[in-house]
Formats: sequence, structure tokens, C-alpha cells
Amino acid sequence: MLQPEDQLTLEAKGISEDQLNGMLNRFEKGFPYLTIIDAARPSNGITVLSPEQEEKACLRWHKYLSDGGDVCKFVPASGAASRMFKALFEFVDGAEEVPAPGSAVDLLIADFDRLPFADDLDDTCSRLYGAGARQLIADKQYKKVIAALIKPEGMNYGGLPKGLLKFHSYPGGSRTPLEEQLTEGAQTAAVNGVANLHFTVSSAHRALFEEKLKSVLPETEKRTGVRFNVTLSEQKPSTDTVAANPDNTPFREDGKLLFRPGGHGALIDNLNDMEAAVVFIKNIDNVVPDSRRDATVRYKEIIAGYLIELHDRIDEYLEILATGNYDEAKLDEIFVFMRDRLSLHDPNFTRLDVTHRAVYLHDKLDRPLRVCGMVRNEGEPGGGPFIAVNPDGSASLQILESHQIDPGNAEYVAKMKSATHFNPVDLVCYIKDRHGNNYNLLAHTDPATGFISSKSSHGKELKALELPGLWNGAMSDWNTAFVEVPVDTFNPVKTVNDLLRPAHQS
Repeated sequence: MLQPEDQLTLEAKGISEDQLNGMLNRFEKGFPYLTIIDAARPSNGITVLSPEQEEKACLRWHKYLSDGGDVCKFVPASGAASRMFKALFEFVDGAEEVPAPGSAVDLLIADFDRLPFADDLDDTCSRLYGAGARQLIADKQYKKVIAALIKPEGMNYGGLPKGLLKFHSYPGGSRTPLEEQLTEGAQTAAVNGVANLHFTVSSAHRALFEEKLKSVLPETEKRTGVRFNVTLSEQKPSTDTVAANPDNTPFREDGKLLFRPGGHGALIDNLNDMEAAVVFIKNIDNVVPDSRRDATVRYKEIIAGYLIELHDRIDEYLEILATGNYDEAKLDEIFVFMRDRLSLHDPNFTRLDVTHRAVYLHDKLDRPLRVCGMVRNEGEPGGGPFIAVNPDGSASLQILESHQIDPGNAEYVAKMKSATHFNPVDLVCYIKDRHGNNYNLLAHTDPATGFISSKSSHGKELKALELPGLWNGAMSDWNTAFVEVPVDTFNPVKTVNDLLRPAHQS
């Protein structure tokens, strides 16, 4: 039973009572597992472009930009960096004064001077302890050094957003992922000397992002020769999800319903607000220094150009279908395009008469479009590319997480394990229709692809409802193409020690 103050909470968040009941029902019923046909792989759902096709795609992208293309780069950047420093927190809070040989902390200290924030940490230690980090390391005062890096009284790297940490060293100073994303945007998505970027941030860190942008934009514009139009947004309160007790009743703290952020799937609302036709999506931490960005830039251009090529053909077919200027052979041609280029399969198509075939093809083509880069799986975590069955009985390309696949189905588990590629969150999307109007992206999600996770709050166990992931169920009803890209384009920083990898050393 709802209490009077519950109504106020719902009104403040923009969540209806029906939506609340729907969430609670999900805890009761759970989410269904998906039916999968197979893992996508080269020649079966993943396109491997030839050098000639790559060059053709690059040229098409350059033409799109030179024709005044409508482009924005969308970067989820709301996550705090606490997980990046998990091993460091464990060391500071643990009993041992010396890190175990070969441990993350031991390796970090051994390569201290290769860290992009080494001098800052040295100065911070001098302020806190009267001796620099290098001296403290020589004196084996390791906990002081690590605490100075992650604790609020020091540099507070454990509490800051990942996008504002120093990642890469240059002769003129260090750069944050925010600055590297700006630089990459200037190199891949500038139109008439202007690059549009949008970052999603947390309300707690918005002021820090605004301050950083104010300080770095003039220098970055001077260095790149590009003017930046940068906007920020936050996850909308209306996308929060209610927490539940283990018995599926509403979880309360101090008598009030507890709502939590719904995960990155909530950002489909933010993406839906974008005005650009073409939107690049990339995680904040997947950046490299200037000296190592050639592959990233080239394959951004390739997948973007391939997107425009697909969009050109789709627009052509939609015009034909809308005007009725087709015969049965043309409908078959369109269906083959959808099957071969978009990996959309539907055995029911051949059973339809000509009129219904045309309607079917129009409905399928008239949807948001995305091209997703896929890299060879070398043990990195990430969603996998699969061919999965849709609610209407058709099968299409989907990016799935392991929790969406029934662990009790040996056949599906085997298919999951057979996947050769994974999604590095390297997407480029076309989100306007052929008339230049924005698609309503919220109408193309699959609400049945969320999941329930176990969390806690102040020591009390709870169930959390995660929305369909942004590039998973939130884009379930999109036209999709998977394109193989080299692993060189995927260089995330998941732990602080990743900054010591060659990819992050200038």
C-alpha cells in the first residue's frame, strides 16, 4: 500500500503509480531469457570489410562531413572511478604495510614515475606528510602514498569521476579522458570546423565537469583548430527504479521508498534528446594518447562511412516502398538487402502477399540504424554479438550480456562460449528518419531485457532493477550491422594499472 509521502516521491521523480507497480511486478515475475540462434561471427552476422570497402567507407564519411553532416559524439561519463582503485582501497584498509609481490599496488609503486599524475601525487604527499611520494616510497611508507592518491584529504581519485582523472602524459602536461574525447571528436566528427560533443554526468560531479571544460576548451580548440560545442546532461529521475526487499515488497529507508539509478540503459532517454542525425557512442575511458590514435580515427571513419552507405540504401528503398514504385522482384531485392547487410531473418516473409510484404519491409527499414564495431575476444569483459529471436518471431543482431542467456540451457551456454568477438562500446547511430525527424527511440526498446541484481544499502540486502542496457535491450528494435574492427581501437582503463599499458604511454 502506498503512503501519502510515496505519492510525493513519485511526483517529484515523474514516475506514475502504474510504472511503480510494473517495477514491483518485475521483481515477482523476473525477466525472460532470450532465445538465441547463434553467436555472430565473420560470415554470420559480423561483416569483415575488405581494404577497398574500408577505403570506400572512409570516402563516404568524408563526403558526409564536407556536405555539412549532422554529427554529435555521445559519451557516458557519469561513473565514479572507485572501481578503478579497488585494489588500492583494499591495501589501504588492510593490515599489511607492504604490498604483496606482484600485486597491483606493488606494480603501481614500481612504475610510479610512469604514472601521468606522479608529480601531482608527489606534491600532495609533501603537503600531507612533509615528504614527497618518491621519498615515502624509498622509506617504504606505501600506505601514505596510496592514501594520498585515493582519499578525499589527498587527490581524491577514488571519489572523482573517471573522466576527470589524468590519464596521459605529454611534454606540456597531462590530459584527462575528457580532453582526449574532445581531441578524438575534433579528428573524426568536425563539420565546418565545429565538433559537437555531449557528456552524460552525475549531478554530484556536474560542476566539476563544467569547471574542467571552462579551463581546457580554449587550449584544446587552439591545439586542434576546431571549435567545440559541448553539452552535458544527467540521468533523468524518471528513469530511476525502485528497490525491493528479498520478498519483493518495496524496500524502504526511514519509511521512504528507495529509488536507485537504473543503469546505463537510462541513457536512452538522454540519447533520445539528441538533435543530431549521426551520433557516435563511446565510453569515457576508452581513449589513447595522440601518438596511438591512428587506428581509432581510421576505424571511426570506416564504421561511420559504412553507416551512411547503409542509410543511403535504406532511404532509397523507403522511397520506393512509399511511392508504390515496385514489383515483386524489387521486394525480393530489398529483403535480400535486409538479410545480407542487416542480418535480419524472418521465415514468415515468404508467406505474405505482395502488399503485406511491402508494408512489412517498410516497417522494418523505417527504424533507427546502428553500426557496432566488434573486436576479437581476447578475454576482455563485454557484451557479445548474437543473433537472437525478437518478440515478432524474426531474428536479428543483438548485443547480449551473459545474464540474458539461460545458464541451464547447455546449447545456449555453448553458443555463448563459442563467441569470437565482443562489443567494446564502439557505436555509430543514425537516429533520424528520411524526412529529417527524430525517431522516438523509447518506442524501439525491449523492456523485457532488463535484469535484477543483488545489492545492499546500509547493511540491508535488497534487489535492484536494472533497465535494458543502452546498447543491449534499449536498442533491441533497431536495424543493426556488426563490423569487425581491430583490437587496437579498444583500450579501456578499468583499473589504475591499465594506465601502465603501452597503449596509454605516450
